[in-house]
Amino acid sequence: MRKDVRILLVGEPKVGKTSLIMSLVSEEFPDEVPLRAEEITIPADVTPERVPTHIVDYSEAEQTEEQLYQEISKANVICIVYSVNNKKSIEKVTSHWIPLINDRTDKDSRVPLILVGNKSDLVEHSSMETILPIMNQYQDIETCVECSAKNLKNISELFYYAQKAVLHPTGPLYCPEEKELKPSCIKALTRIFKISDLDNDGILNDNELNFFQRTCFNTPLAPQALEDVKNVVRRNMTDGVKDNGLTLKGFLFLHTLFIQRGRHETTWTVLRRFGYDDDLELTQEYLFPLVKVPPDCTTELNHNAYLFLQSVFDKHDKDRDCALSPEEVKDLFKVFPYMPWGPDVNNTVCTNDKGWITYQGYLSQWTLTTYLDVQRSLEYLGYLGYSIIYEQESQAAAITVTRNKRIDLQKKQTQRSVFRCNVLGARGSGKSGFLQAFLGRNLQRQRRIREDHKSYYAISTTYVYGQEKYLLLHEVMPDLDFLSEADMACDVVCLVYDVNNPRSFEYCAKVYKQCFIDSKTPCVVIAAKSDLHEVRQHYSLSPHEFCRKHKLHPPQPFTCNMTEAPNKDIYTRLTTMAMYPHARLRCMCSCNRCTYCLCQNLLKLELLRSVKAQLRRVVYNRCSYNCVWLPLFLFLLHLLTFF
Repeated sequence: MRKDVRILLVGEPKVGKTSLIMSLVSEEFPDEVPLRAEEITIPADVTPERVPTHIVDYSEAEQTEEQLYQEISKANVICIVYSVNNKKSIEKVTSHWIPLINDRTDKDSRVPLILVGNKSDLVEHSSMETILPIMNQYQDIETCVECSAKNLKNISELFYYAQKAVLHPTGPLYCPEEKELKPSCIKALTRIFKISDLDNDGILNDNELNFFQRTCFNTPLAPQALEDVKNVVRRNMTDGVKDNGLTLKGFLFLHTLFIQRGRHETTWTVLRRFGYDDDLELTQEYLFPLVKVPPDCTTELNHNAYLFLQSVFDKHDKDRDCALSPEEVKDLFKVFPYMPWGPDVNNTVCTNDKGWITYQGYLSQWTLTTYLDVQRSLEYLGYLGYSIIYEQESQAAAITVTRNKRIDLQKKQTQRSVFRCNVLGARGSGKSGFLQAFLGRNLQRQRRIREDHKSYYAISTTYVYGQEKYLLLHEVMPDLDFLSEADMACDVVCLVYDVNNPRSFEYCAKVYKQCFIDSKTPCVVIAAKSDLHEVRQHYSLSPHEFCRKHKLHPPQPFTCNMTEAPNKDIYTRLTTMAMYPHARLRCMCSCNRCTYCLCQNLLKLELLRSVKAQLRRVVYNRCSYNCVWLPLFLFLLHLLTFF
């Protein structure tokens, strides 16, 4: 809503413009009236709408036409004053003042007009018969008020209506000729209805109506009041109430009724509570609340945000198959002005056998958006009404900004839940296959993906020592000259080469030496397409020798050319390395996964030498992923991560 209101009074000389202002201020008719009243400001605390109001007088005797034009351009509402006992002043309303104002204002943003019939104390009849045809002719006229500055009749009402015309205008909401809501208003109210329909059954039941009432007006409706509202709808339309709940048609009818009865403020209160401005557009402040993200910090959704998104998913998963069909996705995004997810999303997250986004994939996509573009995530949450449903000041309450990564490294532990892995490699090395395998797709399924539907991201969950974490894989373009710092910023790096291509590993070696040799970011070399014959690489060192020289893990064999879903152990390992970048996770027994090997590396600390010796005696020849000592190792690992 506007922060202040500027009211301009115009009209023919001697119609009583100045007297109206002075009577309002002094609450009595002035004995002497100047040619023009000075601009006055009424404080917010004494106005009905709690908004500061500036009242400006115009005098033809004291002001030029240019000054009048300037005042018209600054005014939020213009009161055209005429004298009810002077027919010439009434004729001037249409012959002079309305054309003059329209010529000086933009057609798409006309200023609302109030017709003010002053000196009603001098006549016994009303001027409304003459004024009503004028009101019907000009849409910009909000209302007409007959008043008297002398006996103070309707003076306060006049300026209240002027305020109301600015703060709660009819124009954006209602078309008087058609006697129906305007399309933009219907669109906004439809979104509000869908957000308030918490179970998505197309009906606002009593609980949903009470929640809506409490959200917008801070008070619930009594049971009898609820029934009275529904009875009003029943009497006027057959399909406004269904199963004792309010349908969308009934909801729209109620707001039409409010406007027709002059209660525009009711509809405007609802619209503004749901984030709309005077043009029925969602405000920037509503969609993009401020979230400060310091350098080396990331953004994640918090627990309440995931609960909200879960409720949105459940609301639209009508067949309860834990996946969203294309129709269900479309229904979910009906509250958006555009479709936010393209076909690439289905190749970014997990889907079912039909290619529909699963519950896990749905949450993963939201996690990805929040991590990569928090402003976009805030916008989406705004469309869904997060701050309204969860009664928060803004959707910024859904975001957690993680602490600086350098602090995580110093403390050797992290509270983050999302970790980024950049996947680099020469063209054709198998990067895309590596991403899609993370989503459980073998080579046969990957071949069905259309070229224009491919994604450079893949995100899903992994479990590291019982904790669910999100791993975000990003396929980086292979052109080294165009790699930016943002491309390199990540928690772990995958260097992928094709074992069947003799020139593939050279790119990995070049990237490592150029970008990561002095970095603290863990790196893993992936020997992709390991089902094919391995050929000698045209590089001075073999991949194994290169890894040994630079103290990296040996190349990890990987293939997605299999009948079943690809193995995901490598992704768990990547997440573990991202969580514990301070630990050199070199496997001592070539099993590449056991807890003992992780402990071995963490136990290099001088302080824990004795514990290492004990572990060696206990678990010698017992190194197994499912060994009986696993609970002990997990407990020791938990302790060791604090050092």
